[in-house]
Amino acid sequence: MRITLLGTGDAVGTPKIGCKCPACLDAKKGGKSRRYRPGMLVSDGKLNVMIESGPDLRSQLLEHDIEGIDAVVWSHQHRDHTGGFGDFWRVKSNMPVYGEKQVLDYVLGEFHFMSFERHDCELYKPFMIGELEFTLFEVTHPPIQMATGMRIRHNGKTLVYTGDTNRHIPAESLKLMMDPDLLIADAIVPPHININKHMNAADAMDLARETRAKTTLLTHIAHLFPPHEEAVKTYPLGYDGMIIDI
Repeated sequence: MRITLLGTGDAVGTPKIGCKCPACLDAKKGGKSRRYRPGMLVSDGKLNVMIESGPDLRSQLLEHDIEGIDAVVWSHQHRDHTGGFGDFWRVKSNMPVYGEKQVLDYVLGEFHFMSFERHDCELYKPFMIGELEFTLFEVTHPPIQMATGMRIRHNGKTLVYTGDTNRHIPAESLKLMMDPDLLIADAIVPPHININKHMNAADAMDLARETRAKTTLLTHIAHLFPPHEEAVKTYPLGYDGMIIDI
């Protein structure tokens, strides 16, 4: 299973418009501090599955020379995770899309002008996309009622992606999250900042310890972290364009 991180930023992205903080200034130089809005590609070697479709999707696909997407899976309805789906308009008809019913109701209502192949997915019930086994699980991302993470399995390896959540993840979900080969966790801010609907970096690393993750990468990173090369000395931050094979 190959995972390509296409967007490791938060809803604002880095650089933030009008900001002159150290991370934003570093991002303008073109380094790893530059972060598009959320998105990653998961491949079984035959099919490319897009996890999230943030507003920067067109640029992400062009910059990484990705010519084909076979399916899209959404964790929740927020526009930083869905807003780029409209870029498939007149590119691919009848895109297969997957997500929990409430999530799909909202997102596909917004993109009603497009054709798509809808797949409503039950929480905690596995489904297949090609050779990849997905299982959605509930997380906590107030104030929205439904937000999910996902477990993805292929050839005996497991990826767990938290989606957007705070640390109060339901016990049934934690059971599914145990012992991943790779945990990709939402960690929007450094430990000295607390945001009710997200984990900070300390929360995410605590989750990694609880789930016994073999490897952890932090994503959904805000510009409030130091520049990437400084921050990564303390926390395992992912970066746009990072490729991981498990």
